[in-house]
Amino acid sequence: MSKAAPASFIKQKRIQINGAIMKILVICQHYAPEPFRISDICEGLLKRGHEVTVVTGVPNYPEGEIYKGYENGEHRDEIINGVHVYRTDTHPRKTGAVHRFMNYYSFSRSSTKFVKTLPDDYDIVFVNQLSPVMMAQAGLKYAEMHHKPCALYCLDLWPESLIAGGIKKGSAIYRYYHRVSEKIYRAVDRILITSRSFSDYFEKEFEIDKTKVEYLPQYAEKLFDDIPQKDPDETIDLMFAGNIGSAQSVITIVKAAEILKDERVRFHIVGSGVELDKLQSYADEHQLVNVTFHGRKPIEEMPKYYGMADAMLLTLEADPVLSLTLPGKLQSYMTAGKPVIGAINGEAKSVIDASGCGFCGEAENEKELAENIRRFIACNDKATLSENARTYYDHHFSKESFMNKLEWILEQSIS
Repeated sequence: MSKAAPASFIKQKRIQINGAIMKILVICQHYAPEPFRISDICEGLLKRGHEVTVVTGVPNYPEGEIYKGYENGEHRDEIINGVHVYRTDTHPRKTGAVHRFMNYYSFSRSSTKFVKTLPDDYDIVFVNQLSPVMMAQAGLKYAEMHHKPCALYCLDLWPESLIAGGIKKGSAIYRYYHRVSEKIYRAVDRILITSRSFSDYFEKEFEIDKTKVEYLPQYAEKLFDDIPQKDPDETIDLMFAGNIGSAQSVITIVKAAEILKDERVRFHIVGSGVELDKLQSYADEHQLVNVTFHGRKPIEEMPKYYGMADAMLLTLEADPVLSLTLPGKLQSYMTAGKPVIGAINGEAKSVIDASGCGFCGEAENEKELAENIRRFIACNDKATLSENARTYYDHHFSKESFMNKLEWILEQSIS
C-alpha cells in the first residue's frame, strides 16, 4: 500500500538498535511495485529502526512498459510501507538493444543528477546493484560529494552479464564496460556478494582484496513460508517461476516437456519476459498440451501457484559466468519446502546437490532434465526432498541471518 508523500520530508522514528541508528540512502533502478527483493530489505531495515530513503526508476520491469499510474511524472515522490521513495526519469525497456541502452543510461544520468539535491546527512549509501552496473553511479556521486561510505550489493556480475546478452568477451563493448565496472567496483567501500564464487572473480579481474568483500546470500520473502504441499495424485506438476529471458533458458524446460509429452507430467510456467512469446510459439507449433503459461502474477499470489507444484524447476544458460551466480528463486523454492529439479551449472548445482533437495543436470541439456524429472516421478521418498530443502534454507539462507549480517556490515562501514 502506498500513498503520496507530504510536502515536507517525513522523519521516521529512530530507535537504538545494536548501538547504531543509521540513516540509509538506497540506490537501485528497480523497486516496488516491480518484483524485486530490495523492497523487502528496505522495509526490514525500517522495522529495525533505521531511516531508509530510496532513489529508484519509474517502474517498467519486466514487460518494458511504464506501469499504470506512473505515467507522465505521477508518483515520483511517495511513501511505500514507510519507506520514502523518489523516482527519477527512466526510459522504458521495451524490446531491442536501443531501448535497453536508453533504459540503462536514462536512470544512471537522472539519478546521479537527483542525488546532488539531497541533504548531506545520510550516514551511508547502499547500492543494490542489478543490471546495469551504472546504476551505482548515483550512489558513488553522493558518497564522493559528502564523504560517506558506500556499500554495494552485487547481484549481477559486470561486465560478465553482458556475455549472457550476446556481447563477445574481448569485444570493444566488453572492454569498455570492463573499465566502467572496474572503476565502480574499486570505488565502493564494501562489496556484498550473493555467491562465494564472485570473490575470486573480483580478485582476478579487478585486483580487489578479498577483505573488502562479504558473502551475503539472498533470502526468500516471508510469504513463501509454510506453503502447503500438493496432495499427491496421478499427475506430477512441475513449475518454473520468474523472469523469462534468454539467460533463464526456459526453452530447456519446454523442450524437456516435449520429450515427456506422453507421460504423466504437467509443466507450469509462471512469469513473463522477452522470451515468453517465443516459448509460447514453440509450444503451439509442437502441440505441447502439457505446458501451461500462466503469465506474470503479483508476488502475493505466488504461494497459490507454489502450492500447485510437486516440484520446482531451475534453469540457466550454459555460461561460465552465469554458473557463478546463485539465482534468488532457489531460496524461494527451498523455503517453501519444494523439491528442486535443475538444469544448471556451478553454484546453484552445488547447493542442490549438497542439500539433497532434488536432482540437477547440466545447463541447457533438455534430455538430462527429462531424465531427472523421470527420477523424481519414480522417487518413493519425495517428502524427504522437501524436508531437506527447508532444513538447508533455515541453516544457510534465513532472512534473520541476512538482516543481521547486512546491518552489521553497514554499521562497520560507517565506523
